[in-house]
Amino acid sequence: MIIAISGLTGSGKNTLGELVAKKLGYKLICPTFKDLAAKEGISLMEFQKKAEKDHDIDKKFDAVLKEMVAKTNGNCVVTTWLGPWIVDTDLNIKVSAPLGVRAKRVAKRDEITLEEAKKHVKARDEENRNALQESLWNRHI
Repeated sequence: MIIAISGLTGSGKNTLGELVAKKLGYKLICPTFKDLAAKEGISLMEFQKKAEKDHDIDKKFDAVLKEMVAKTNGNCVVTTWLGPWIVDTDLNIKVSAPLGVRAKRVAKRDEITLEEAKKHVKARDEENRNALQESLWNRHI
């Protein structure tokens, strides 16, 4: 069974995914743009801006995600923003939390102030929504 858990920044998708994967004995798959940005030595927001201009980044990310899922023989939990749209899943779960809760989680996780976290979460939300629309559009071209 392939389970996709999606949600906005700080919503708890990775935490929930870890719990579900552990309980079921499934592989956890959670590649992120944050990982790719770190490999390039740039911030996440810079990387997302880069991806807005270079659509091959999204396509490569999609291909890597599909390959990771294929290696699990169908027993995995995918926790990435676009997982339900990229991978052929058996179950999709969307998690949500209020902005204030998400900002507190991000502030703690990233060791930044609550105000910085709120700005970051709002910016990521906007970027993710735009990326979703753009990504879905480009997949159909």
